[in-house]
Order: sequence, then C-alpha cells, then structure tokens
Amino acid sequence: MARRSSAREVAANVLARVEKDTAYAAAVLDAEIERAMELDARDKGLATELVYGTLRVLPWLTARIERHAKKGIGKLEPHARAHMLLAAYQVTFLTRIPAFAAVSEAVSGVTARSGPKVGAFANAVLRKVAADAANEAPTFAAAAAASMAPWLVDALVRALGEEGARAFVAAGDEPPPVGLRLEEARAEGGPDPREAWLPRLLEAAPTATFALGAASPLAILARGAGRIERLPGAAEGRFLVQEEGSQVVALAVGARPAEQVLDACAGRGNKTSLLARRVLPGGAVDACDLHASKLERLKTEVARLGLAPRATYAVDWTAGSGDVTGLYDRVLVDAPCSGTGTLRRRPDLALRRASEDLAALSAMQVAIVARAAEHVRPGGRLVFAVCSVLREEAEDVVAALAERAPHLEARPLRRAGASGDHRRRAHPAPSAPGARDRRLFSRELRPRLDSPP
Repeated sequence: MARRSSAREVAANVLARVEKDTAYAAAVLDAEIERAMELDARDKGLATELVYGTLRVLPWLTARIERHAKKGIGKLEPHARAHMLLAAYQVTFLTRIPAFAAVSEAVSGVTARSGPKVGAFANAVLRKVAADAANEAPTFAAAAAASMAPWLVDALVRALGEEGARAFVAAGDEPPPVGLRLEEARAEGGPDPREAWLPRLLEAAPTATFALGAASPLAILARGAGRIERLPGAAEGRFLVQEEGSQVVALAVGARPAEQVLDACAGRGNKTSLLARRVLPGGAVDACDLHASKLERLKTEVARLGLAPRATYAVDWTAGSGDVTGLYDRVLVDAPCSGTGTLRRRPDLALRRASEDLAALSAMQVAIVARAAEHVRPGGRLVFAVCSVLREEAEDVVAALAERAPHLEARPLRRAGASGDHRRRAHPAPSAPGARDRRLFSRELRPRLDSPP
C-alpha cells in the first residue's frame, strides 16, 4: 500500500529526484506538492524548508552521517539516503521538531524503501547524529560555509569581500518569498495600488503574509500563500509570479511609450511582458531566446495578459544575430549565468557548478552583449544583467566589453520608478524585510555618438 504523503516524504521524493535525474529542486518540489493534495499549508511550508535547507548543507550533512557510517551512505537506495539526510538536517537545525520524532519517521521511510536491516542501520546512525547535534550545537552558517566548494568561496570573497561573503553564505535556510508583479501601474501622484490588494490577498489566504516589495514599485511579496493561481485576481491576469529582482531588471531598461525594445535573452517572458506594457501605446517589443520552444511558451504567457511581442526570434547570439536585423531604442540582455545570486531559492545550483564554468560563462556573456549591442541605435541604451554576485560575470564582463566593443560607453544605471542612481550591484542582507531573492548585477551601456559600431 502506498505511503500517505507527509512533508518529509515529499521532501525525500524531491531529494531523490535531484540526485537520480539531476532534476532542478524547485520544479520537482512544485510538482510533488501539487501531487500531495492532502498536505495543509503548514506541511507544504515544512516540506519546502526541508528541501532547501538540506540542499544548502548537503555535503556537511553527509559528512556528519558518515562519522558513524564507516562505509558511507553512497550505496543506499536514493530515497533511503534522502530520508537519512533529512533527519540529520532536522535533528541538527530544526529544534522545534523533537529529535526522536525526526529519527522515527526517517527510520520508517528507510525501512519502507530498503527493508528492516537498513532501517536498523539508519536508526543507530541517526541517534548518534542527534547526540552529536545536542552536544556540539553546530550553526547553520558554519554548515553552509563548509558545504560550499572552495573555488566558489574564493569567488565570493573576490566579489563581496570577506565580510560580505560570510554574510552571503550564512543567509538563512528559509527560501525567499514569492514575488508577484501587479499589472496595475501607479498613477502619477496617486495612491499605490498595491496597498488595496494586500487586504484582499490576506482575506483569501489568512495564514499567509503579504508585503510590498522594497525594490520594485510593482512587487508584492508572498509567503505561505499556497497556489498563487487560486488568489483573487490571478485568473484575470491582474498579477503574475515574477521575482522582484527580475522586475527590477526590466524596469531598469526604462522603456517608454512608442519605443522599440529588444529582449535579447527572453526566457519565460516575464520581463518581455513588463516591457510590452511599458512601451504602450505605439511601441513594440521583440523577444529572442536560444530555444524556439521557450519562445512558444513565452507567447502563450504574454497573451494571458492581453499582450504580445511583435516578433520572436530563435537566436544563438554567440554565433550571430540570426534573423534580427533592426535597431532598437533599448536592448535588454539578462544573460545566462551561474545563478549564484539565486542560491536561496535554487540551492542545488551550487552542487552543479564547477570552477571552470566561470570562464566559459563569462566569455559567453561578453559574446552575447557585444553582438546584441550591434542592434542598439546611436544614443540608445543596452542594459546587461545577471543573477550572479561573482565579479567574473559582472564587473569583469563590463571590463572585457570595453576592449571588445569600445563603441559602448558604460554609464550609471537609473531604475525606472525610483529616484537616484540604482547601484550596479544589488544584494541586500537576506534578513532585511523585502530582501530580493535574485541578487543582480546591472550595467547600462550606450553606443558612443561619436564612435559608430
């Protein structure tokens, strides 16, 4: 008989899929929670916390377990191994859950997958892990630091300094809030329309929390809201899910009515739809991506908001411009990157990257920006952004562009909807209210009027 889903069972299924299929944790977690219809909001939150927390400190947890498992746990069935890792995380860092309960449920999960002999092994080992935790009281920050690859720690120090890197690594195990983008713009001098939505959303999801975004004037940040599509206004397209940092990137383009805009690395199209809204009336947005299948999905998602790109192009910018031939007032390059700025939401990325990836990614980013810049009209604007905190994908790319594309001039970046210059680097303290879940580097590049490309 199938085991009834619990938060820990859901979390174990996710970890096993991440290991076996190299699946992305966020997508698998969403699917598993959707499948486990009997879970209430509290258990869904626990499953999420278990997955992201365990992945953040996975190497450290493995080492703690293998203190007492001399042959290691690498040969265990993936679900059985996942149950042991989850229990080790719980007894060490989730002190609100009694250790005996965490161990007992893990042993049941291991036994169901691998039989009573392996279950007895798990029971003996996890009891020792729990005793270690009680005696030593290790901190999550120390475990996260020990779990991060040395090359990545060095790269963070280069980018953020010792103190900044330490704070970044020690960011809490709780994933960031879900960003909502309100489609209703604030009228000049008028009230913030987000204020009227907060009580409506809270009434529909009374156990959730909703707050105004601090960086984007369109953002509402939700925690514990469950399925967003069930919230009032979602079906009518009054808002959509978009990380606040992604909103900031699109707003930084500064698109205005009647302008022609190119979204060079459009992906799912969230930024495309925001840009398409901003150029009305009279403007147009073209969207590009390496994968034609993504562009088909983009058109569907943008159409749900009553919008459409003028044209879509499947383009490999590292090889050429494809069918893109025109000049644009503004070009956005939100380039493929290591994703290190999103580790709180996608902790499994740290397990996938290797030191040699940085040079390859940096070279690709330079190539993409240099090619896309050929389509910026004189006096226009190109915004380059990555959701990474590493210098190799940020300042170093801009420096390389100064040599490869000397007709481009780097300028301070102003963010639409805010006063003053927007910092090129944005990585607020993770504990700050409204802190963005997408650390980003953005830089404005303009063709020099006296130096045509």
